[in-house]
Amino acid sequence: MRIAVVLNTSWNIYNFRMNLIKSLQERGHEVHTVAPNDEYTNRLIEAGCTHHEVKMDSRGANPVKDFALIFELRSIYKRVKPDVILHYTIKPNVYGTLAAARLRIPVINNVCGLGTAFLKNDIISRVAIFLYRLSFRFARKVFFQNPDDLNLFLNKKLARPDAVDLLPGSGIDLKKFSPVALNSNAPFTFLLISRLITDKGVLEYVDAVKKLKAEGMNAKFQLLGAIDEAHKRGISKSLVNQWIQSGTIEYLGTTEDVRAFIEQAHCIVLPSYREGTPRTLLEAASSSRPIIATDVPGCNQVVDDQVNGFLCNMKDANDLADKMRKMANLDPQSLIRFGQNGRKKMEAQYDESIVINKYLEALSEIEAGT
Repeated sequence: MRIAVVLNTSWNIYNFRMNLIKSLQERGHEVHTVAPNDEYTNRLIEAGCTHHEVKMDSRGANPVKDFALIFELRSIYKRVKPDVILHYTIKPNVYGTLAAARLRIPVINNVCGLGTAFLKNDIISRVAIFLYRLSFRFARKVFFQNPDDLNLFLNKKLARPDAVDLLPGSGIDLKKFSPVALNSNAPFTFLLISRLITDKGVLEYVDAVKKLKAEGMNAKFQLLGAIDEAHKRGISKSLVNQWIQSGTIEYLGTTEDVRAFIEQAHCIVLPSYREGTPRTLLEAASSSRPIIATDVPGCNQVVDDQVNGFLCNMKDANDLADKMRKMANLDPQSLIRFGQNGRKKMEAQYDESIVINKYLEALSEIEAGT
């Protein structure tokens, strides 16, 4: 089969979908990638993919640009003639499905997360719901990364019951993210890995850190992720510099490989407002690190409270600080036990092979015409 994989960045394809692509290629499928060009595009080509550039802004909604995206994707699909298209992220899911519908090409969508549109009840939310309802009726299969998102779509009649299925997020490569022993001799280190936007709970994390530092906690508080001032909820570089200069946090910048930073940390924190299934928590748990996250869809599927970490209240810096204090005060054996429990959970529920097999099964059904 000729299979198109469509995302909002080449970086996203290379970092999160390459093992699926390799599995498809090993079975003789021809893989075409469709995404904006970036520094990872050539890596996709070197991996044997045929790449097609598309203009797509992942940061926000612009009705004119988004409407044009339908026609741009339709032109690519018409030229490539894929047998099936795999869409990920919001704009490919919605506009790519509408483009494919006109050409009668079957699509498999993956709802990686709902974004901020579903956090509010406003005109943007209503438009998003309308677009999902309009487009998803054409999808052959819609994968969700947590049951809350799946049930929300079914309750709002945004997807057909016979088309939906559940995945354990993007899965995790258990060999790449293997257990690493905690360094008990180093200062206790908290690490938040995220793009620097407010929806990830970065401001709550910093407020919690200020509270703990004021109490005299002897710990390191780190932040790893890209500054994205162009995003409408992005955190400004000047504010990040204030945090650095005041000694509130240690900003680590960006990296192509988070493993070294996870290995040096004692606990990974993600106070996000909502997720599909957060990749950073899977990576941390697979590496046997305790985790703290908000009790919201996506996060609370990964964190079993008081088993492999702690859950805290959303947008509540005080509760987050309480859970961070509690984690830092645990004895080494309890920290190790949390980490071991997280690793076992990843092995049982989040192995990337589960995701790949689900896709292979869906593709086989389409190929057989069922």
